[in-house]
Amino acid sequence: MSEMIDAAVKALSAKVSGGFDGVAKFVIPGEGAIMLDASGVRPGDEEADVTLTADADVFRAILDGEMNPTMAFMTGKLKVDGSMGLAMKLGSVLG
Repeated sequence: MSEMIDAAVKALSAKVSGGFDGVAKFVIPGEGAIMLDASGVRPGDEEADVTLTADADVFRAILDGEMNPTMAFMTGKLKVDGSMGLAMKLGSVLG
């Protein structure tokens, strides 16, 4: 597992301490994937209700609060596949 995935798991865990109502996957090309569900955050690449894909810099900026997830999506820096409702819910948790 990459250092980026390790750091992202820690950062996401701090933001969604109570778990998440649904199954989301964050894909960082070249680094790996992170799963988020009711049991919390962990590295993994499983089926999900929504998959968000962004490069490491964009993902880091979103986690650090430097980039709004909605703006990242609108400008094509964040790709969303699956449930747009869950993606919006995630956006409010991350943003």
